[in-house]
Amino acid sequence: MEEGIAEHARTTDLEHRRGLHAYGLADGERFFGVELRSARLALAGRLDMVIRRDREVIPVEFKNTREPLGLHHKYQLTAYSLLVEDTFGLPARQAFVYFIPLKRAQAVEITPAMRAYTHRVLNAIRGSISREHMPEGTRVVRRCHVCEFLPYCNDRW
Repeated sequence: MEEGIAEHARTTDLEHRRGLHAYGLADGERFFGVELRSARLALAGRLDMVIRRDREVIPVEFKNTREPLGLHHKYQLTAYSLLVEDTFGLPARQAFVYFIPLKRAQAVEITPAMRAYTHRVLNAIRGSISREHMPEGTRVVRRCHVCEFLPYCNDRW
């Protein structure tokens, strides 16, 4: 985690000096380390970067990995899209993951189906909280060794 935090900080410093060509964009204002909170969604998060354009906002998440983009990352980006829409009052039709080791950005279209699924997951999370019920652990056990919640998790240890 410490390595990831250091790489995020380094990437943010470099990103201040870079243009938007890695994202295929000609214009936009960038905001870094954006704290997002929505009472309507009962959701909060900290996004690595937001690109605000005239008619849209684009969430950008930095990932310190060479692994291909997983479905869980796409839904993380969808949740961030919902948050930036609430915060900036503009639509988020796409998002990006910037792969730090590859120095490459990958676009993700935020579809209506992804939005609907993310809302269902958020409702399920709120239901688990209100019932004080712990959800099942991940089926992909290899994720556990890099999870920040591992010290608190009873599912694996």
